[in-house]
Amino acid sequence: MSFAELRKRIDRLIWHSDRRKMPRWQSESLFMLQVVLATVREFVGGLPTLRAMGLVYTTLLSIVPLLAFSFSVLKGFGVHNNLEPMLLAFLEPLGERGAELARTTVGFVDNMRVGVLGALGLAMLIYTVVSLLKKIEMAFNYTWRVTEYRRMTQRISDYLSVALVGPVLIFSALGLTATVGRLEAVVWLQSLPGVAFTLEFIGRLVPYLLVIAAFTFIYILVPNTKVRYRSALTGAIIAGVLWASMSWAFSTFVVASTRQTAIYSSLAILFIFMIWLYLNWLIVLIGATIAYYHQHPERVSVRQQVLRLSCRLREKLALLIMLRVGQSFYEGGRRWTPERLARDLDVSVDAVTLVLRGLEQHDLVTATREKSAGLMPGRSLDRITVHEILEAIRAAEETRYLSAGELKSAAAVDEVVERLSAAMAAAVANLTLHDLVAVETRPSQAGEGRTTAIG
Repeated sequence: MSFAELRKRIDRLIWHSDRRKMPRWQSESLFMLQVVLATVREFVGGLPTLRAMGLVYTTLLSIVPLLAFSFSVLKGFGVHNNLEPMLLAFLEPLGERGAELARTTVGFVDNMRVGVLGALGLAMLIYTVVSLLKKIEMAFNYTWRVTEYRRMTQRISDYLSVALVGPVLIFSALGLTATVGRLEAVVWLQSLPGVAFTLEFIGRLVPYLLVIAAFTFIYILVPNTKVRYRSALTGAIIAGVLWASMSWAFSTFVVASTRQTAIYSSLAILFIFMIWLYLNWLIVLIGATIAYYHQHPERVSVRQQVLRLSCRLREKLALLIMLRVGQSFYEGGRRWTPERLARDLDVSVDAVTLVLRGLEQHDLVTATREKSAGLMPGRSLDRITVHEILEAIRAAEETRYLSAGELKSAAAVDEVVERLSAAMAAAVANLTLHDLVAVETRPSQAGEGRTTAIG
């Protein structure tokens, strides 16, 4: 068996097996494998890694104002002294330089007195914090294929809520953990044989559980869409495991990278810190991608990623979309949405949106904002011709600056184009969307309907 044949067989086994006929454990295992492979495929494409790099740059610019903002909030609760220990714990994989960086950062924060900044300084401080959170939201929205962002007022209120409440919750959780460890009952249990090991194991596990809880909170709150708790938790667990593994591996790398420290001298800590931030953001985006594919299992297949549509495929998609929208309108059924169309046609939502954009530009389909939101025909079915649909999708991405009529052409080419257009118009002459819908709504008379309406 050749490598190509083996690859095709594995591909069929992973992507074309019917999970409904498998035992539950096998079906779930195959699904998680598909989710992981879809995540790897997306990161191989490169855009998520570029977004992680952008977040590193934004974090470097915003970390001191963000910590200063959090520091002022924590100071009101009397727990601001715990800021440095938290930074030390986060930067622990950086070794001795991590402790130095934490002390330097806290020194910057101490020097930034929020009370003496003035109105303009405080406004700039809040703007910097909001800008960082906006960049994070944009990265998550891209992962979740969300094109609509929060309104400005909603964005500011949500972001400030995270910046104000988040640090308090984190330190409350850490304080609660420390307090539980000092309770008399817990101290007594630690003296019992066999129980001490269990309590020690739980104590070591608590920080990772807090990391998973934090990831879950982020995956639910940040994207401008509804994220199911189970999907967010799945992404958070995988991200938490990756984060713990990466922390151990990175600390080993830092210990072994004495040569780089000698070369870059005092700049070495900056480079190492940037790499550390990049890996952290990369893991956060990996968890978000896993949560996305877990919530949308229909989008893990390879064909869901195809966005480059041929002319023939665009024409067929346009006719299928118009047929389904017209049929639901004719029968008074549930209105179609881009998401439902994508699932029904087994293509990506982006591909459906691309075709819908051309149809909407020519008023062939319209999106309603009513209670039963969805797609409707732009006018009555008998006034929408098949020729109009095909012409609309053929001219979908033309602009007034560049269109077929604006090209420098030749008489022979123009004649061929005109003959092709005339032949297409003659082939579907007098055929309307109502005729197509009528054929599909009379399955018992499909043969007769096709002869009458299409033949």
